[in-house]
Amino acid sequence: MSRFIPINKPMIGEEELEEARKVLKSCQLTSAETQGGCMVQRFEREFASYVGSKYAIAVNSGTSALYAALIAAGVKSGDEVVVPALTFAATANVVLLVGAKPIFVDIDPETYNVDPKLVGKRLTDRTRAIIPVHLYGLPADMDPIIELAKSRGLLVIEDACQALGSEYKGRRAGTIGHVGCYSFYASKVMTTGEGGMMVTEDATEAERLKMIRNHGQVEGYGTSIIGGNLRMPEVEAAIGRVQLRRLPQFLGARRRNAEEMTERLGEVRGLALPREPKGFRHNWYLYTVRLTSRRRRRDEVVEELTRMNVGAAVYYPNPLHRLPLYRNRGYGVQRLSVAERVADGIFSLPINPAVAEGEVGYIADCVKRILGEV
Repeated sequence: MSRFIPINKPMIGEEELEEARKVLKSCQLTSAETQGGCMVQRFEREFASYVGSKYAIAVNSGTSALYAALIAAGVKSGDEVVVPALTFAATANVVLLVGAKPIFVDIDPETYNVDPKLVGKRLTDRTRAIIPVHLYGLPADMDPIIELAKSRGLLVIEDACQALGSEYKGRRAGTIGHVGCYSFYASKVMTTGEGGMMVTEDATEAERLKMIRNHGQVEGYGTSIIGGNLRMPEVEAAIGRVQLRRLPQFLGARRRNAEEMTERLGEVRGLALPREPKGFRHNWYLYTVRLTSRRRRRDEVVEELTRMNVGAAVYYPNPLHRLPLYRNRGYGVQRLSVAERVADGIFSLPINPAVAEGEVGYIADCVKRILGEV
């Protein structure tokens, strides 16, 4: 195989280029109005329709979406926010940014999402919110989380940054909690370059989130609440509208590739494959496998795959409590055994829409050769 197969690749075509060109020619590149520019408003309406939510609010990243959601929820210094131990650092970092304390909870060994049975054990009188993450595109088990939150008067902010198009019991991931947050980073299932979106069913909450993304202003320079410049530029919204129309095609290609990969790797010893429980629909943002034997070290396997032109990657090599930022804050003494074990063995294989015909088979064959299965 002469071509390097990347773990993910943005699928940008002529239509995206043309819509971006129109915005650039118009010179209407952004808007400081609370409601956003014309293209942003159109993108928001179309996105809300796609996920089945009343309101969508565009911002400049998935991190900004999580950050704004916490500000809108009134989370502040002295509060605690529950987050899973295994996820991208942004999920916990935004909690620190608003002055609160992230509380890490171990994960389910099969899905790698937060274990709902353990969440209740980590709640205190200071807990203000729960942020379940739909890791790799597989929804977290939301029903017990929502039930627990209601019983304790807590807010649920869904980190659906990796889960656009995923479903939980017939509902789109991100539409189940109080606010859902998405990312349009270049590697995601659709992209605007950078960018993010929040969704909510609450009209008052939607207006508050629009103010927060725009320095807390209602009109003119009348700042009334804390906020910042979290706005999405018009050119990104224009690209997003095209990408959203193409999203079903992207997701279909990912699902076909994931199903073929599972079929080809199903008999490999010592390798746990991703699963899709009944009632859950994966968007296959990442196809993450895990070594379950000590025959080969994970990092060696990834290095060998790279030499074979397979862009395998590790998401994430360390649970959050083992990152320097949190270890230096005293979290390193925690024992989160499932997240630690999983993080030592996981790696992801390319199944994105840019993977050409025949390449899934090549990737699977490479994995088998490295693990001594052929």
